[in-house]
Amino acid sequence: MKIKIRFNNGEARIRYELPPEEVVESAAARLRPILLEQEDCFHMKALAALGYFCRTSPQDAEWIRAARTEWRTRVNPSTREETGYCVMVADTATGQDHDLDAHRLAMAWIYGDVVHHDPERRKEGDAFGLRDRFRAAVPLIAWAMVGTIELLNFIRALHEAGLLQLRQEVFDERVALKSTVWEETAKVFFAPAGAEPPSLASTPLPEGWLPLNKTTNLSLFQHSFGGQLLNTERSPSMTELPSPDESKPPARPPADGSTTSSLPGASRGPDQTRTPGRRTAATPAPSGTGQLRAGDA
Repeated sequence: MKIKIRFNNGEARIRYELPPEEVVESAAARLRPILLEQEDCFHMKALAALGYFCRTSPQDAEWIRAARTEWRTRVNPSTREETGYCVMVADTATGQDHDLDAHRLAMAWIYGDVVHHDPERRKEGDAFGLRDRFRAAVPLIAWAMVGTIELLNFIRALHEAGLLQLRQEVFDERVALKSTVWEETAKVFFAPAGAEPPSLASTPLPEGWLPLNKTTNLSLFQHSFGGQLLNTERSPSMTELPSPDESKPPARPPADGSTTSSLPGASRGPDQTRTPGRRTAATPAPSGTGQLRAGDA
């Protein structure tokens, strides 16, 4: 974030250089549960819990007190002065005046424009426009991200020192994808519309399900508008894509070894990291409905 001021012929020109809006929106969505008091992972709840575990360690207890004070000042200021600045606008047509501090402008963007569309927040910030709301939100979200990363590093240090006992998967679990493009090995099966669907990922396929391969008549796979769902074209870059096994850190499968896809009519079996292959089954139908199945090969 950069703010530049130029003076020319007695006039000031202010230039704002802020991050892309979609990047800040993504960060705000990730931070939302950390900002809300009712959430289990609310930042101050984590600090309170650490304060209990570190009550006999003066140095760690002091860090926690300082972190708590800074979070309150930056993320939940109690006075207008603590917010840094305020914006005042006047409507010359109606004679109405409005003023709002930076924190309330930021909250208007987060909860009015992005995650909740809170009508009260929107009403409070409407007079200032989207740019003022966004400009106020950027530093708040950026600092909250830094504060959260610092807290995570502090927790890691306590864990490594043996002062805090946590399961290792807390630190190893993947929380974001490095790439949204990947390739995986699978076996694909299909059946006529109305065929009995598979009951579980681990059970044999019902009668009528056939493997999909190079000799399959792909004209069977059409939706209700006549479009072809499958074709024989292959992307030239497909062989260059990483497999799930090549992505690091590796995904940790659930305790029961299975996951379920949220796609309509779709279910997903054991994770690729647990099994060497996958089985996928689909039901072509003139109406465009179908079933998808993946599991052990």
